[in-house]
Amino acid sequence: MTDSIFDRRIMARALQLARQGRYSAMPNPHVGCVLVRDGQIIGEGFTQPAGGNHAEVEALQAAGDARGATAYVTLEPCSHHGKTGPCADALLAAGVVRVVAAMQDPNPQVAGSGLARLRAAGVEVTCGLLEAEAEAIIPGFVARMRRGRGRVRAKLAMSLDGRTAMASGESQWITGAPARHDVQRLRAMSCAVLTGVGTVLSDDCALTVRLAELGLPTAEAARASARQPLRVVLDSRQQSPLSARVFSAEAPTLWCYAASQAPVVPAPTPSAELLPLAHTEFGLDLQALFAELNRRQCNEILVESGPRLAGVLLQLGLLDELIVYMAPTLMGSTARPLLELPLGEMANKVPLVLRDVRKIGEDWRFTAVPQAATKTQDTTCSQESFRQ
Repeated sequence: MTDSIFDRRIMARALQLARQGRYSAMPNPHVGCVLVRDGQIIGEGFTQPAGGNHAEVEALQAAGDARGATAYVTLEPCSHHGKTGPCADALLAAGVVRVVAAMQDPNPQVAGSGLARLRAAGVEVTCGLLEAEAEAIIPGFVARMRRGRGRVRAKLAMSLDGRTAMASGESQWITGAPARHDVQRLRAMSCAVLTGVGTVLSDDCALTVRLAELGLPTAEAARASARQPLRVVLDSRQQSPLSARVFSAEAPTLWCYAASQAPVVPAPTPSAELLPLAHTEFGLDLQALFAELNRRQCNEILVESGPRLAGVLLQLGLLDELIVYMAPTLMGSTARPLLELPLGEMANKVPLVLRDVRKIGEDWRFTAVPQAATKTQDTTCSQESFRQ
């Protein structure tokens, strides 16, 4: 019977498998697939790194013989040719007789055509089982497909009195090691990490994923550290020194500068690339930047910056989620605020919806969504994609 207790249990297992690809599948969505025949699981799989097998093919290979099986998959099997062939065709060729999909693929290249192809070939197809849970684990992909921009999250660290750095700019370290390891996992799940020149000059940040700091099981840590996110530096006048760690060859970097002036210096390494952007009243054109990141298939964009960039993103309605780590310490009234957000009246305050609160070592992590964002995009608020 469709949507039976058994179906729900197997789809829950497929969702568990999908999460195993959260650090490595991008730009593809991380998907899980379970093959069942005569009430027994005969094959399982999840999406491999780009260019590798999709979840369905992994499960088919694990099963060996899938004739007469039911496939439980967290996202509609694809119907188009990319770096791999259509998964819908692979299921048909393997003799699968029933497909249970959690959700339809929001990608316009698929958007129901995979399910339609299966139905036309006589396969019994149902869609919508644990749909909300399936959307919740791929929010960045869903957002990019539906609005042309991936999920944008700002990571901030503050003291109990809401300060992020001393007046001198000194900020290392506000939080403890467990919180910093948690940030490493957030970074590992991101397609791009965005920062400003001020952070580069004050912290000389590398913005890379470091294996030893992930705190993950060995296999998952290896997958996470094998792929480095794109580092994006907003630097209108190219003030970043060429020796800055953010230009290291271990990860790619997009160095953004004002298009109104010629590049001051060339890209410092083969892994760095220059991107001219128009200048607006808020600084470099962030809308144009996100359009470029969309072109590069960036589903998850993590902002690791000072208070100005995060404040601008919030003012422009480009910030989907704030992840704030709070340390049980006081930094004083002359230290820098969490956000540069000049609000003169109480009526102008920015309402947030608190989605998650948890203790990380001696610190606390708050996850909040701007109230305006919840009206247009429910998928931006899920924490499932980075719960351990």
